[in-house]
Formats: sequence, structure tokens, C-alpha cells
Amino acid sequence: MTAPSSPCPHVYQAIRRITAEFARAGIAKTHTNVIDQYQYRSIDDLMSRLAPLLASHRLCVLPRVIERHSEDRVGEFDKLLVNVRLLVAFDMVSARDGSTHVVRCWGEALDGGDKGTAKAMSAAYKSVMLQAFCIPVACDDADASSRRLKLPASATEPTEGWPMWCDGICDMIGLCESLDALDRVRTRQGALLAALKRERPELYTRIGEAFTKRSEELAAPKAALQAKAKPAARKMAPVMETVDG
Repeated sequence: MTAPSSPCPHVYQAIRRITAEFARAGIAKTHTNVIDQYQYRSIDDLMSRLAPLLASHRLCVLPRVIERHSEDRVGEFDKLLVNVRLLVAFDMVSARDGSTHVVRCWGEALDGGDKGTAKAMSAAYKSVMLQAFCIPVACDDADASSRRLKLPASATEPTEGWPMWCDGICDMIGLCESLDALDRVRTRQGALLAALKRERPELYTRIGEAFTKRSEELAAPKAALQAKAKPAARKMAPVMETVDG
């Protein structure tokens, strides 16, 4: 007589049911990376859809960092970036019977400040959830629409041509009166700078040198003022002592 098979652990039932929910309506790629021109689903989009399903099907997702690696990298315009790589284990635990399944994934991120680890955690979580629950793109956001997305001709190469556009940007950089103004130029011209880097790297290098030169010029007056302030403070000290006496 064949022994009755044991019931399937609830953790797998919950994963199956959440996958079925997403199969009916995936998550659309509604955000656009301006620099590289591709569409993506954000971590907020994922968590907004996933959180109520995890609660409804009594499934907990608990992350654990297994390994962490970091190193300094040099980005555009010689900006220092920190590259962080994390190996994260995600314990999927059923709140009904305590059954568990573990999924591991690497997450990687580049950041110019102290957010590299947080970004790498988000990348790992997003990758695991999309694959574990087989979350499709919504029907109104198929690959065809993504392939049609591209920079207009005027953004791929300005009407005046790359050399004249480069001259204009260099003039604009020279007129910047603060480091914040330089950062705004980088941000606003980001798409064209990315296209220039691909098509005319020598002009891209020229603009990078202009940014570096102007940054040094803007920083120099502050250093000079600080240097002048210190001798002035030293000269005032004896005068104050004489008055007090």
C-alpha cells in the first residue's frame, strides 16, 4: 500500500499563488533612463504591487547579506565613484507553517556618496523578486514599444553639428559662476553628452577638460580668500591686546 504523500509546504503554495497574480497583470516599464534611453520598472513599482500580495498570502521575505565588496572607481569628469557588490540571501518564510526557501542573488551599484550599499540591496531585491515570481511586463508595455524609444535626430546630433555645439557648451561652462551652475549644465545636457561620448569622444574629452578647468578656477578664489584671512587675523591680535591694556 502506498503511503500518502506529505502536503506541499506552504512556502511553495504562496510563491505559486503570487506568481499567478502577476501572470494576470504584470508591472509595466513606465520609467525612462534619460542618459542611456531604456525603459525600466522601479523598485517602488515592484514593492507597491508585491507588498499586499505577500501579506495576503502570508509570505515573508527576509534579506541577509552574505558578502560585501567595494572599490573606488573613476567616473565621468574624473568624479570618484564607489562600486559596491553584495551577495544577498533572501529567506522566503511562510507565516502559516514556517516552511522556508532561500534564494541568493548579487546586487551591484555605483554611487558618488554613501548610498552604494543601499542601492545594491535594492538591485538584488528587485532582481530576485522579478525572477522568483516570474513577473512579466504589462501587456501595454511590450518590447516593441521599448525598441521604438530613441533620441530624436536633433538630440542625437544638434542641428549646428557637434563641433559648434561643443563650442557653445564650452562657452557656457566658462560663464558659470559656481560649482552648482556647473552641475546644472552637466544634468541638463546629460543626454547630448552621452551621445557625444559615443559619436565624438575627442570632443567629449574637450568638454571634460573645460569642466575640470572651470571647477579649479571657481575653487581657487575661495582658497586665496582663506589664505588672506589668516594673516589678517594674526595682525589684529596685537592691536586688540594693546587696546585692552
